[in-house]
Amino acid sequence: MHITNYSSCIMVIFGGTGDLAHRKLLPAIYNLYSQKKLSHNFAVVAIGRRAKTSDEYREEVLDSLHAFLKFDVEKEVWNSIKNKIYYKEMDFSEGESYQGLNIDLMEIDDRHNTCGNRMYYMAVAPEFFGTIVDNLKINCMKSNYNAWNRVVIEKPFGRDLNSARLLNNKIVEVFKEENTYRIDHYLGKEMLQNIMVIRFANMLFEPLWNNKFIDHIQISSSETVGVGGRGNYYEKSGALRDMVQSHMLQLLSLIAMEPPNDLETKSIRDEKVKVLKSLGRSKIADINEVIVRGQYGGLVDDSDEILAYRNENKVSESSNTETFVALKVNIENFRWSGVPFYIRTGKRMKKKSTEIVIQFKSLHNILYFKEKELLPNMLVIRVQPTEGVFFQFNAKEPGTQNNIIPVNMDFCQNCHIGINSPEAYERLLSDVIRGDATLFARWDEVEYSWRFVDQIFEAWEDTNPQFPNYKPWTWGPKESDDLLKKDNRSWINF
Repeated sequence: MHITNYSSCIMVIFGGTGDLAHRKLLPAIYNLYSQKKLSHNFAVVAIGRRAKTSDEYREEVLDSLHAFLKFDVEKEVWNSIKNKIYYKEMDFSEGESYQGLNIDLMEIDDRHNTCGNRMYYMAVAPEFFGTIVDNLKINCMKSNYNAWNRVVIEKPFGRDLNSARLLNNKIVEVFKEENTYRIDHYLGKEMLQNIMVIRFANMLFEPLWNNKFIDHIQISSSETVGVGGRGNYYEKSGALRDMVQSHMLQLLSLIAMEPPNDLETKSIRDEKVKVLKSLGRSKIADINEVIVRGQYGGLVDDSDEILAYRNENKVSESSNTETFVALKVNIENFRWSGVPFYIRTGKRMKKKSTEIVIQFKSLHNILYFKEKELLPNMLVIRVQPTEGVFFQFNAKEPGTQNNIIPVNMDFCQNCHIGINSPEAYERLLSDVIRGDATLFARWDEVEYSWRFVDQIFEAWEDTNPQFPNYKPWTWGPKESDDLLKKDNRSWINF
């Protein structure tokens, strides 16, 4: 097996029995190994509180691979990787147990020749991050080798700016910023990585990527499902913390960033931070004029009952937690002055999709077309579940009349058999192992995202929303449409 430039290491998963580990992390590890993108000198240690042996855990992992992989499990690959997977029963809130963990890790280091390199993955509730990091510092940051230690933190990174600062100070004191990987799985998606190529590798787009030619930009991420069994988490989060502070502002920064000096990690992150610093800050009264929040209601039909958010498991009957957010954002810099960015995200909506729509300005007063209603050109970047790009432009309709119609050039990346875009976690885990932090949020990105979001929560403090205010499988509350109508625009729904 030929491996190129992939480091040996142990991946320690805190929360190894959880949904994230079984649905995403372990299938990603299997795929990387089967594609020869992992060193033979690699091991996984899953940590959980339940009593079980490593062999029992391996059987559970195999069941998860059968359930969640796109393709069949290859027996030869599984037989090769299964003995690299270990399970350790442990209460990670007890400091004494970390001494035993470190002994086990050092034995695995020797057994698999992993050179003492360790990736600690926090697949647990955020309130445990600090406890785990403190205990790792005392007990598990030493090995017999001159090795690296890296930590991967799942969102949410804090609950507001103050809590995020406290958490960050604790983590970087142990791991330092260059070894802290704040993961946002959206950034691992293939089409998100393609945004810079679409912009900077095409003369067709980059000269037009500014307020002289672009009318507005829409960024939408919608889900058809409700919160399901995540009511306890969602009550503490809501759509603004869960989606806008992380995913949606990351998408915005990639779309709006200036061309970096080069494609090095620092250069790309520097430009993203400049966008987040330029997000318009408004008076509290003004904020409520440019943001809409919603919560889905219930629905009963002949065959089934769809629960309202307030009737979901572990959700308060009087909850004011938002399951939908739409907002208008301005970026106060030379390139984007006067161009509104509209962001929309929600649950129980009409369609599952994440799409970015760049609508160009309309043509006016062209002699031949002055009495024609020309639709504006539009570039759409489809992130999920369809991956691709389409461009809408005007052309003459076939026939003898001079009718102008919109036509599309459509590229679908994952529509064809044999095209298998890597899962986001495959790319991101591979990057952590290789020490490439380009697709991970730097602290100042997190900081300025919270600065922007915290002002919205402050504006909401003294208001009492009328929830629920939208039906399941719609495009959200009516006020969301009104938000754009005030600007003589409308949401683009495909």
